[in-house]
Amino acid sequence: MLWSLASLAAGLALLTLGADYLVRGAISFANRMGMPPLLIGLTVVGFGTSMPELLVSLQAALDGSPAIAVGNVVGSNIANILLILGTAAVISPIAAQIPNLKRDMMMMMLAAIMMLGLGYWGVVNFWLGLVMFILLAAFLARVTHTDRHRMTAEEEELVVKLAGWKEAVFMAGGLAGLFLGANLLIDAATAIAREFGISEAVIGLTIVAVGTSLPELATSVVAAFRRHAEIALGNVVGSNIFNILGILGITAVVTPVPVEPSMVAFDIPFMLAVSIALIGLILTAGRIGRGAGIAMLVIYTGYVAWLF
Repeated sequence: MLWSLASLAAGLALLTLGADYLVRGAISFANRMGMPPLLIGLTVVGFGTSMPELLVSLQAALDGSPAIAVGNVVGSNIANILLILGTAAVISPIAAQIPNLKRDMMMMMLAAIMMLGLGYWGVVNFWLGLVMFILLAAFLARVTHTDRHRMTAEEEELVVKLAGWKEAVFMAGGLAGLFLGANLLIDAATAIAREFGISEAVIGLTIVAVGTSLPELATSVVAAFRRHAEIALGNVVGSNIFNILGILGITAVVTPVPVEPSMVAFDIPFMLAVSIALIGLILTAGRIGRGAGIAMLVIYTGYVAWLF
């Protein structure tokens, strides 16, 4: 048991460090190649911070634990909104001053509705996964075209230049850390689930989901302390789109991913309800205040307690 807990902690640490080094090396390489900051933010940073979710979901599906793969995606999206945005809002109220935020939130909503539909379908197969990934690619192309002249505070910080050998070390080391961390995390989470009689779905929805969301949490907390809390909102909306269309889509292209009825009955509808509530709050209040942030953290605590 102690070995499983140690492996879990090591896996989470390797995922976090691996994602950080991969993103830093990739940003430097993208800058060297002359990529615009917006495109770097959407692709390099977006995919980089979602790599833990991707590798964990892939590893879980290939290891015959699809409940962890789906739980990771659904649980990460719930944690992104309630835990990450709630934490960021408590640190610094979030003003929804992001160009085209409504467009991005509507895409997040569409992805959540698709997830619910896929749940009722019962399995995400190769063709559905391919359609999801194509939809994500089309969305990114659209965003790149319409937002190409916009420079946000986050994108202004995407100027990282390292020596060529450091870029290679950061990217190779980051990927190695991600792969090793994903293996350790899945093995440990599965062992703990069996030890305590907890379902793999619950492990995926909680421990694995929060663990793979650590890069987004770290980014959002730092942004909030710097009084750029709106970056946290943009990160969460983008990450939730990536998780469903990209992570689950790519995983399904590699191997079919069945969806457990228990998730269709509660967790996926809860994810959709949380997404609707976030959009409603932004459209009516135009911000996420500290009170709302505290309420989000309380709701997330209650959700996790209910699962166990």
